[in-house]
Amino acid sequence: MINTEDIIQTIQMIDEQHLDVRTVTMGISLRDCADPSMERCCEKVYEKITRYAKDLVPVCEAIEQEFGIPIVNRRISVTPAADVAASCDSDDYVPFAKAMDRAAETVGADFIGGFSSLVHKGFSRCDNTLFRAIPEALAETGRVCSSVNIATTRAGINMDAVARMGEIIKETAFLTKDRDCLGCAKLVVFANAVEDNPFMAGAFHGEGEPECCINVGVSGPGVVAHALKECGGMPFDTVAETIKRTAFKITRVGQLVAQEASNRLGVPFGVVDLSLAPTSAVGDSVAEILELMGLESCGAPGTTAALALLNDAVKKGGIMASSHVGGLSGAFIPVSEDAGMVAAVERGSLRIEKLEAMTCVCSVGLDMIAIPGNTSAGTISAIIADEAAIGVINNKTTAVRIIPALGKGPGDRVDFGGLLGSAPVMEVSSFSAEKFIARGGRIPAPIHSLRN
Repeated sequence: MINTEDIIQTIQMIDEQHLDVRTVTMGISLRDCADPSMERCCEKVYEKITRYAKDLVPVCEAIEQEFGIPIVNRRISVTPAADVAASCDSDDYVPFAKAMDRAAETVGADFIGGFSSLVHKGFSRCDNTLFRAIPEALAETGRVCSSVNIATTRAGINMDAVARMGEIIKETAFLTKDRDCLGCAKLVVFANAVEDNPFMAGAFHGEGEPECCINVGVSGPGVVAHALKECGGMPFDTVAETIKRTAFKITRVGQLVAQEASNRLGVPFGVVDLSLAPTSAVGDSVAEILELMGLESCGAPGTTAALALLNDAVKKGGIMASSHVGGLSGAFIPVSEDAGMVAAVERGSLRIEKLEAMTCVCSVGLDMIAIPGNTSAGTISAIIADEAAIGVINNKTTAVRIIPALGKGPGDRVDFGGLLGSAPVMEVSSFSAEKFIARGGRIPAPIHSLRN
């Protein structure tokens, strides 16, 4: 039953507490676009994306108007490009990225994810080709996002891929240095990547997904923060219960939008990702939620425990509100996209080491972190390795989206605009991990991965 109080609460969440549907993402399989000719393959890719997604933006706009629910982004995810382009007799996959970009622009999608490769156990020829193309592809396109999966709990960590990603991130930063190294903000390095993630830059359409589907990502840090203001000094049991009830309401909004979009577009409903994804707007911050639990500043002792409670309560509340919950689902802690995180960095309470500890219990990992531009590729690779180890050992998804800000050092800022926000450059340890990264090979899977 929907009663008047529920309707009023939802209106208040939208009007006053920054509730929105962060993204409606259409996943499209491109496996049948394979062709020996790169030119012909790109034509097929463009044709299929534009055919399936031609109504994505109009449908989202209609749902916004009819239900009064803001839908911030309309996005597309596709089959990992390395798998589709493997059929092509070509050693350059940049044209593939450009075809994706043209298609996204034609249909009006904000981003398109899937210039991706899965190399957790090793490289194929096409994986190597895609790796070489990433910096140029991200520099020469506006909407394409790239992701690479370099580790899983079952396979361990591909340290050769880790080493190469440090170099690729540096090169991407150089090629986009005139835009505050923006290309790196569209590149994610994963451990245990999921196939149905609707959020960029890590979205791709996995092999187990249908021909086409709709995945929705909801967001509501401001709603949770508003609810916690009523808790005062109440015990954590009450805090957890309050977050659970709020997450349920937020996820119901996402379920409604997902079902409507699925029906109107004539494609299956995939999942609702109930992650709390912050923005740079005041009052829409995960850091604020943690501080409302009693922390003087995000990053203070107790922050990891507070984030663990938040992440778990969000999952418990949201799982009852939708028939299909998936993606990452929890709390994101992207520095540049969260005004509270930025403030914590600036006041000195939040450092990269504390962020790493927090990633043990949040949805993803070290996200949208700007570091000094002179940070070596080896140090970046070592940061990726540390984050991958957290994911592998804890059997969870972790990721690194890190921006070496060329020409800038600690205390300077980078500004990406829009949802990507801006961030202070964070200090990184000056001690070297070069010899560690140079070893290469694979870090074996942990013993608890043997579950058969």
